[in-house]
Amino acid sequence: MKILIIHATAGAGHKKAAEAIFHGLQAKSGFDARILDALDYTNPFFRKTYPNGYALLVTRLPWAWGLVFGLLDLPWMQPLVRMVRRVYNGLNAKALQKFLMQEQFDVLITTQFLSAEVSAYLKRTGKIKSKIICVVTDFDVHRIWVNKGIDVYTAACAYTKNKLIALGVLPEAIFTTGIPTDAKFAARPDTAALKKKLGLQEGIFTILIATGSFGMGPIEELVELLKSYQLLIVCGHNKELYGRLKPKAAKNTHVLGLVDNMDELMSVADVMVTKPGGLSIAEALVKKLPMLFFSAIPGQETNNIKVLSTYEVVSQTQSSLPQIAQTIHDWNSNPKALDALRLRMNELSKPNAVADIIALL
Repeated sequence: MKILIIHATAGAGHKKAAEAIFHGLQAKSGFDARILDALDYTNPFFRKTYPNGYALLVTRLPWAWGLVFGLLDLPWMQPLVRMVRRVYNGLNAKALQKFLMQEQFDVLITTQFLSAEVSAYLKRTGKIKSKIICVVTDFDVHRIWVNKGIDVYTAACAYTKNKLIALGVLPEAIFTTGIPTDAKFAARPDTAALKKKLGLQEGIFTILIATGSFGMGPIEELVELLKSYQLLIVCGHNKELYGRLKPKAAKNTHVLGLVDNMDELMSVADVMVTKPGGLSIAEALVKKLPMLFFSAIPGQETNNIKVLSTYEVVSQTQSSLPQIAQTIHDWNSNPKALDALRLRMNELSKPNAVADIIALL
């Protein structure tokens, strides 16, 4: 079976989901699987401005991103949105369309809405016959994910499935697999040995502060409020933040840049303070790691918080930094509250998401 897993690099989550599925297929026989970034098959200007424009909006002008996100989700806007997207993607992704028509994959698995729109257009116009599986990588669903021509949608949870149904997707086309995460997040390592490997002290409440792929948020203020705990601070791509924080590193304050062992860091942490991106949340749910959120991007991230709050695994209101610190103080002094929270996370934790998606092929 000839399979293509396709994503687009605008934020890290879509790529991580695609890689998790790809690695799952590599571990099985009988599949000829490939993975690619849709942006590699677009014109040079689009390839540069698509991720950079998104990064600019969410880091510098989040209110503008929230406005655009909301406008594009209005029901009465959809005829215009679909027309503009088709023209826009058709002009900029000609090479992608040509590639998909030439290769005629048996299955296309798309983890981002650009590639979902392009492949769905080709399918409904008869230019490809591939089975198309659209993997939604957030807990809520924007209308931009829904395209005629897609055969199967995968949903993060029951809320996501119900939202897809409300947007017109047939219930039998939706499977609640969860958001795919790498197999290493499902591992349960020896935390004592892992703490020793990472140079951490035993018996101290440990907080993982993850800034997201863009290294956003009031991290320095947060570190000051939480300095009495053992801290693991992941700065991501933000080299300036790393440069400012590194001199503050101490016995209980560990400052890291871009890491490839987030699964290990989550394993040794008691709590994670992070951006509410879909993949980060899914990974933490698999690890049963309680979460607090800061600097949520208006739109998909604030909606993720809204969905999680319906399952009582987070607070719907975005906490201020003092509120985050106070919640952590409360959890540290009341371990039973954390244990109860971890139990509630079971409903959303989907460690077998990759296997369940592969079963749909």
